[in-house]
Amino acid sequence: MSKPQKQIHSKSPKQADHKPRKQIHLAAHFPGVNNTTVWSAPEAGSHIEFSSFAHFARTAERAKFDFLFLAEGLRLREQGGQIYDLDVVGRPDTFTVLSALAAVTEHLGLTGTINSTFNEPYEVARQFASLDHLTGGRSAWNVVTSWDAFTGENFRRGGFLPQEERYSRAKEFLTTAGELFDSWRGDEILADQATGTFLSDAKAGSFVHAGPHFDIQGQFNVPRSPQGRPVIFQAGDSEEGREFAASTADAIFSRHATLEEGQAFYADVKRRLAAYGRTPDQLKILPAATFVLGDTDAEAEEIARDVRRQQVSGATALKHLEFVWNRDLSSYDPDGPLPDIDPDVNDQHIAKGRAQVRMYRDPLATAREWRELAAARNWSIRDLVINTGNRQTFVGAPATVAKTINDLVQADASDGFILVPHITPGGLDAFADRVVPLLQEQGVFRSEYEGPTLRHHLGLAHPDDMGGERVAS
Repeated sequence: MSKPQKQIHSKSPKQADHKPRKQIHLAAHFPGVNNTTVWSAPEAGSHIEFSSFAHFARTAERAKFDFLFLAEGLRLREQGGQIYDLDVVGRPDTFTVLSALAAVTEHLGLTGTINSTFNEPYEVARQFASLDHLTGGRSAWNVVTSWDAFTGENFRRGGFLPQEERYSRAKEFLTTAGELFDSWRGDEILADQATGTFLSDAKAGSFVHAGPHFDIQGQFNVPRSPQGRPVIFQAGDSEEGREFAASTADAIFSRHATLEEGQAFYADVKRRLAAYGRTPDQLKILPAATFVLGDTDAEAEEIARDVRRQQVSGATALKHLEFVWNRDLSSYDPDGPLPDIDPDVNDQHIAKGRAQVRMYRDPLATAREWRELAAARNWSIRDLVINTGNRQTFVGAPATVAKTINDLVQADASDGFILVPHITPGGLDAFADRVVPLLQEQGVFRSEYEGPTLRHHLGLAHPDDMGGERVAS
């Protein structure tokens, strides 16, 4: 939760007539079971059965989206020592799901989050190179680090790395994986049946890497894939995360979806690219965005209010308040006032493994701010959580939403959006049927896929076309 977010409607800055219109990039995030989704709605489906993933992917491909994105959690999160059944309750392995989706899609990019803290470069490079072959060049890797010892308890190394070491390992991990991808040039396989010669170079795939985190050598056993390397995504918003993305990533996920915040983030990250010999078009900035559609703007507003009430039950509201208070608040009335007791500030947090805990680095100040806000607006606990946490990004009739998305992209607040529906798996259908055609009519979104690979969809160069040592595209 944070300060109340402004919903985005059709009012956006005017664009200069001479500025070329940017093409919008759209993607779809299959969400986990959390307070963004309404898993209890009658129309909601499974988050584990493959039929849900297949429906979601087919809808995204029918709408000509760039890619589908799967996040991944490496441990079930807890609250008060118990699994929080109002939130994430599990997800099949990312690579398994993406590999299965390769068989039911032809053009859609397939993006997965894979952790660089608890995996090994050889293993991950082999998996992504294989996925790229299976999909004909549609794989993408969202490189993340792990920040908490709670997650680390599931792994041999245990614990966690300090922030500077996490990014140091992530950078070397990505460099090492790149060396493995590049250990095959792409012309070694002859498969000459007449002479019986299969390889032109018996040392194809040879690699040696010696560094502070990895010291490996051998031969990589997956030939060069259609994209050369998977498209690289990064999601960090810290100073280290922004710099990492500017130096290495092809796209960065952003949480800044409003005009002012989006433009500030966009300008900040894009200006960093020059230091690494890169141009602004070599890094796409894609905020996550939720949406609610109606036949009219007024109807969409009414639906959005109902959705927020479904997303945040009384029990969910109390659980979310515990992120800041670090106390058991189950005895409080969610429709009553905020607790007058102060948060318990200590290193042993009631909500383990939750990124939200890091958002409130000064819980005492946050509690004071929220009490003042609730008193001024006569908000209950549940009202506060709804209005500071679960605000849909785009709310309106299809024409309103289409215009808003286009205005934000043309104003350099983003290069596009990763849409997160609140109903799985059918929540993307209405957007595909009602908003995408309007963007196509405006000439700012494709009507057909331009090429076979995800790099084509994103307008990114192939590593082999960039010359010399790779500069991330």
